[in-house]
Amino acid sequence: MATTTIDLDTELSAVNSILGAIGQSPVTTLNFQNPEISFIYNILNEVNKDVQNEGWHFNIENHIKVTLDADGTITYPSDALRYDLHDGITNKVRDVVKRSGNVYDLVNHTETFTKGDYYFDKVTLYAFTDLPNVFQRYITYRSASRAAAQLVANPTLVQLLQQQEASSRAACVEYECNQGDHSFF
Repeated sequence: MATTTIDLDTELSAVNSILGAIGQSPVTTLNFQNPEISFIYNILNEVNKDVQNEGWHFNIENHIKVTLDADGTITYPSDALRYDLHDGITNKVRDVVKRSGNVYDLVNHTETFTKGDYYFDKVTLYAFTDLPNVFQRYITYRSASRAAAQLVANPTLVQLLQQQEASSRAACVEYECNQGDHSFF
């Protein structure tokens, strides 16, 4: 019995999809010396961050136990889009933000915390190639819409791409509902 292999999207295939959507020829490599390729790739990365910043089942982790660094600080993770104290700890005793690479407490005006364990909720930024395929497609379609709006003076094309984007977002919401084990309670 023959098996079918389905290749997942790569950054190159996403850039080629975007180029195709705006009527440009595909490329064989991501040559950033080409301004158009660099521009398209930047759009892809920006949209990737925007989509993941919404917080989806695949990139949200709640109630992560964090131990203080030796100097009493908490390093803000470099892959975190959002990083906040878990709701059970707040009550305006602490309210944290990112400052100078560390977690900073706005209520107590310090980045030094008392000894003990803290629990955080985190929205993580993953590389495009590490995303579920349905999100890769949505990011690609959304990037194509944005590229068309910025590079092509054709409102009809932008509208058609936005319809494709909306359809792929609906697929992401369906994925979220299926994977998240959510309840209406």
